[in-house]
Amino acid sequence: MNKFYILFLIVGIFSSIKCNSQISFIKGYYIDNANQKTEGLIRNVDWKNNPLEFEYKKTKESEKESMNIESVKEFGINNVSKYIRASVQIDRSSNKFNLLSYDKSPLFKKEQLYLKVLIQGYASLFLYEDNSLRRYFYQTVNNDVDQLIFKKYKTPENKIGTNNKFRNQLYDNLKCVDISMEELKFMNYNKKELLNLFKKYNNCHNSEFVNFDEKVTSSLFHLNIRPGLNSSSLSMRNNITNSRNTGYDREWSFRVGLEFEFILGFNKNKWAIIIEPTYQYFKAELEIANRSNTNADYQSIELPLGLRHYLFLNDTSKVFVNASFLYDFALKSKVRNLAVGSGINGALGIGYKYKNTCSLEFRYHTSRDILPDYALWTSDYKTISVIFGYSIF
Repeated sequence: MNKFYILFLIVGIFSSIKCNSQISFIKGYYIDNANQKTEGLIRNVDWKNNPLEFEYKKTKESEKESMNIESVKEFGINNVSKYIRASVQIDRSSNKFNLLSYDKSPLFKKEQLYLKVLIQGYASLFLYEDNSLRRYFYQTVNNDVDQLIFKKYKTPENKIGTNNKFRNQLYDNLKCVDISMEELKFMNYNKKELLNLFKKYNNCHNSEFVNFDEKVTSSLFHLNIRPGLNSSSLSMRNNITNSRNTGYDREWSFRVGLEFEFILGFNKNKWAIIIEPTYQYFKAELEIANRSNTNADYQSIELPLGLRHYLFLNDTSKVFVNASFLYDFALKSKVRNLAVGSGINGALGIGYKYKNTCSLEFRYHTSRDILPDYALWTSDYKTISVIFGYSIF
């Protein structure tokens, strides 16, 4: 498996390369301290942690400028995200058990932060993230931006207690006939449930609102059919006598797979987990004097599980690299009258995708031993694939 670890290293090197033609600046705007709105291009980093600064260009040809929280009170990327500057009291208490205190009250500290706007309307919802820290803030027409309080703490019995004061805050400040304390009683401190509540509240007051969480419309799941061609070779070595060694020349064969691609929703959707059940086969005939049963008939279902990284070229095109662990399930196959067994190997691919619909990939498979059940035999099955892809979902 050492070769496969090297392949993962290669993927890491590819991923660290910044493609000069990659789209990183997108139409957006910022508002400065004088309330002047300036439109242009903002580098879309798809921040996991809320930023304190961002990069701006007036045009594609302009030099980039660094803008920060001291001079800009609001900025946004069209149809993607929006951040506002706010001076807020924030509790940064940890949720890790060994760092929990016995005090259930939040430990507030005033800070100037960029808050990510999730919903903007009669009542607005904001998010602040800093590594494992996640805090939600809210604002109504009658209240300034305030943190929704949620804190874990240690009880005298050394168990974990939870301060869920945010439920009372919401009940007191989001009055609506459609929202009851009974509904809030079991509400969790997470984005999905808070978004649903703020949408319900704004609808209850017939208020127009913007849901920035729905601005990103690209699907986080793709189902792709993946036919292709394999070029494979097989060699066998007997550990007792070299006269029984066998080598089969490279053969072309058909393969077909069904790829499940799960896009990880950060870093501009550049990363994905892929699972691709694939049918493949290898058939070869070999005539050796005074020997019988020298033919190879090998069929299997491969199950690759891997990681993919995209590099965007323009609005419609992107290249990708992926690396996978691959488990192979043999299907009643024999080589020289020896039963083929299942095994594990690795694969590295590089490809091109157009309009998130069609793709072409070249994939290299590391060596696979297809005779793992025989102590006297070792085998070396190698494959290079050309894979065509078409998204059906």
